[in-house]
Amino acid sequence: MRTTKPLLTRRLFSATLAAAVAIGAVPLAGAASAADDKPDAIRIGSTAPGHFKFILFRHQKLLEKEFEADGIPIELTTFDGGSAASVALGSGALDVTYIGNNPSLRLAASGANVKLVGLSSWLPSNETLVLTRADSDIRTLADLKGKRVGYLAGTVRHSTFAKALEAQGLSIDDVESLNIGIESSGPALARGDIDAIVEGQGSAQRLVEAGQARIVFDAAKDGRPEWAVPHAISVNGDFAQRYPDIVERILKVDIAAAEWVEANPEEAISIFVEETGNSEAAVRATYADGRFYQNPEITPAAVEALKGEEAFMAKAGLLQGSIDYDRWVDRSFFEAATAERTAGN
Repeated sequence: MRTTKPLLTRRLFSATLAAAVAIGAVPLAGAASAADDKPDAIRIGSTAPGHFKFILFRHQKLLEKEFEADGIPIELTTFDGGSAASVALGSGALDVTYIGNNPSLRLAASGANVKLVGLSSWLPSNETLVLTRADSDIRTLADLKGKRVGYLAGTVRHSTFAKALEAQGLSIDDVESLNIGIESSGPALARGDIDAIVEGQGSAQRLVEAGQARIVFDAAKDGRPEWAVPHAISVNGDFAQRYPDIVERILKVDIAAAEWVEANPEEAISIFVEETGNSEAAVRATYADGRFYQNPEITPAAVEALKGEEAFMAKAGLLQGSIDYDRWVDRSFFEAATAERTAGN
């Protein structure tokens, strides 16, 4: 089996752009009706199966209800990875994305006209687990030196895994990395073609429950608090400039969804299980103690966490360019949405 080091290259970026375009000849953001200056649709993308609030939008038709009177349809699209969604956002094929911090940071560093307008979530665990076969003699991260490890390059799991290795005195170069997702890595682990995989809670828990894998490292228990980095709600800059009221209303719905989740944890977990196919045990493990961390507010601490992740990614060769945070971060939409909800109450 050929192995590849997980580096973000121009070839990968071009392939990602092609994948984004392939979602269906989507009109560019900012396309407006001739009769009135409103978008012909609001196009929102997320990493499959979808971030939590994105799933609530889909399940409860929250945005359809918000924009029904305006006659603006809502198009919700999921992507196999955040890179494809981020490129679609930068090109204008999407208006809004709910994706991980790593693809969001890469897009911002590229100089694309995008705005960070809120947080999708800020989970302490980063949902990262390292798994081996159930019968493996690998017991710790230190045992992975020289071993074959599968994971998707450029993801938050890649970043968290690299940090965990560094904490053990190792580096990502001390393992043989294969840039593959769960569809390939899970079967490869079961066959013994690779020694370990780095995956999210839901996918990992399914393998554990099936008796096919054992957890070696769980960032929620074994990681460090400073490794947790917020996931992003990003908006195409042209769309935000042309339709600021639309962005504000999306965030108003987002804030309400975040509050609803915290007030209705059992129903929220049930919806997430139904929509994702993850086991209830996996979902409860991800959102331990009934905490969901869905508040979209971009706090100073969130910005500092993103800056720290950007520095790590640059050092690891996972990011090209640098981010102008004064240009990228825009709290005005959240502040306007909060003020309107307060006035409404």
